Amino acid sequence: MKTLKLITVFALTAVLGFTSCQSEENTEVGANPNANSSTSPTASNFERASMNDGSDDDFLDGNACTELLFPLTATVNGQNISIISELDFSTVLEIFAEFNDDADNVTFNFPIRVRTSNYTEVTVNNQEELDALNAACENAEAEGRDAISCIDFNFPITMLTYDIALEQTGTVVLQSEKQLYTFMTGLQADEFFTVNYPVSATLSNGTTVQLNSDAEFRDSISDCVQFEEEEDEAATMAAEVEATLTNTQFKVQSFVNAGVNTAADFADWSIEFTNDLKLVAKNNVNATLSEIEGTYAVSSDTSVFLNIAFGSNNTVSALNNDWVIATYSDTMVALQSKTDASITLTFQKL
Repeated sequence: MKTLKLITVFALTAVLGFTSCQSEENTEVGANPNANSSTSPTASNFERASMNDGSDDDFLDGNACTELLFPLTATVNGQNISIISELDFSTVLEIFAEFNDDADNVTFNFPIRVRTSNYTEVTVNNQEELDALNAACENAEAEGRDAISCIDFNFPITMLTYDIALEQTGTVVLQSEKQLYTFMTGLQADEFFTVNYPVSATLSNGTTVQLNSDAEFRDSISDCVQFEEEEDEAATMAAEVEATLTNTQFKVQSFVNAGVNTAADFADWSIEFTNDLKLVAKNNVNATLSEIEGTYAVSSDTSVFLNIAFGSNNTVSALNNDWVIATYSDTMVALQSKTDASITLTFQKL
C-alpha cells in the first residue's frame, strides 16, 4: 500500500476560518528578507504535508486521494458488509486474509461520499465516477503533484505574515492540518510568510522531531519519504514471497545453527504452504507418521519477515522462528533468524 496522499482535480479549496491578528511583539517584527512566497519550496512542503490523508482505506477504494466517508455498504468477495467506522475495516481485512491466492474484490453500493485531498466532500454515484477519481489520482502522481503523508504536525503552528515589502503584517495561529492547508493555498502573490519555529512533528516511523528551520523541515521530509519508499518496496517483496510460497511444497535444503548444517534431519519431510496460511509437514518415506500442521505469516516493515509456527516437541518444531527474508526466487527462499543472523534456513521447491 502506497502511503502518499495526492491532489485530486475534482475539488475546490475549502474555506476555513483561522486566527489572524496584528502584532508588534513578535520576534520577527519588521522586514524579513527570508520570508517565503506562495510558490516557495517551504510553502509547497507545508501544503503537501497538510492535505487530507485518504490512504488508510486504500485496500477498499485503491485511491490515496480520497477518504471514504461513513456509513457505506459494499460487497467484499461476495459478502455484503456494512462499514460504519474504521473499526469495521478489520472485518474486510479478515475476509481478504481467508485465502491468499484469490483475487479480492470490493463492489460499493452507490452512492457513496468521499473527502478529497483538499478536504472537499464529493458524492460518487457509480463505478464510472469512482474510476474517474482514481484516474485523476494516478495522473496527479505521474505529474509529481503527490502529497506527503509521512509527517504529522503537532499543533498549534504560528505563521508570521509579510507584505510585498517584507514588512510584517500580522500572525496566524493554525490549529489543524485543514487550517494549515487553507492558509498555504490561500496565499496571494503579494503575501509572504515565515514559520515561527520550533515546530514539533511526528514521522511515520513513530519518531517525534523538533523542527527549527525550513531546512530541517525539508530534511525531515526527505528522510521520512525515503522510509516510506523502503516500506513500499518491502510490501511488494512480501507479496512476491507469499505468492512463491502459497500452495507449494518445499524441502529443507539448508538449516544452519551454531555453524552446523542439520538439513539431513529433515531429508524425509516436505513442507507445504497452503493458501489459508497453514503449514503441513509430511514424511514422504514413512507413511505411518502423521502429518504435522502449523501456521505461517508473511509481513513487512522495511524488511520482509516469515513467521513459522509448528508447535513444540515435534520433528519440525526446530524450524519455528521469526525469519527475515534474505533472498528468494521462484524456486527458493533463503531466511535468517530475526534475532540471530547466524541461524539460517533455506527452502527449495520440490
